[in-house]
Amino acid sequence: MTSASFVDLAPAADRVTRLLDAVTDDRLEAPTPCTDTTVGALLSHLLGLAEAFRAAAAKEPDLGAPPAVQPPLDPQWRTLLPRRLDALVAAWRDPAARDGMTSVGGVQMPATAIAAVALDELVLHGWDLARATAQAYAVDQESVQACLGFVEAAAQPEGVPGLFGPPVPVPGDAPLLDRLVGLSGRDPAWTPATSVSR
Repeated sequence: MTSASFVDLAPAADRVTRLLDAVTDDRLEAPTPCTDTTVGALLSHLLGLAEAFRAAAAKEPDLGAPPAVQPPLDPQWRTLLPRRLDALVAAWRDPAARDGMTSVGGVQMPATAIAAVALDELVLHGWDLARATAQAYAVDQESVQACLGFVEAAAQPEGVPGLFGPPVPVPGDAPLLDRLVGLSGRDPAWTPATSVSR
């Protein structure tokens, strides 16, 4: 992804924000498509990644790898997460954010590559949250295409530790979002009812 082909993070971030109203407190302990991750832990992860990728855009010091154990969900997450997502979007809209190198989670890469990772995190974790809470999830094709290019380049048959599980086969004529989800190691047919068998 070059700076000229940068995909604005706003549509993906806005979709995540729109999902939050339907996440009731009684669903915070529910499973998600991410193995051994509850809805509450996923929301905590989103809080952390939104701040980490905002800092990467601003070229602020990298705080290093994320914690091995996800911290407890901030009680103010309903207001804090939308604010952090807005700040993330604004930071990457600055053309200077996409210049040179930056780092996140202890990994240094070209800033445009970090922006692609941020988009992928938002799109896939938005799908995770929507699926875990039985909500519809429609993604703009530009975002899906950009994420698919990133995941196709990174995916490995055995998975990529910390990023993706082993790819889940999907039909060749599957929608692009299903192909992206499958390549990332998720089952496009996942529902909370099937989580016990995964």
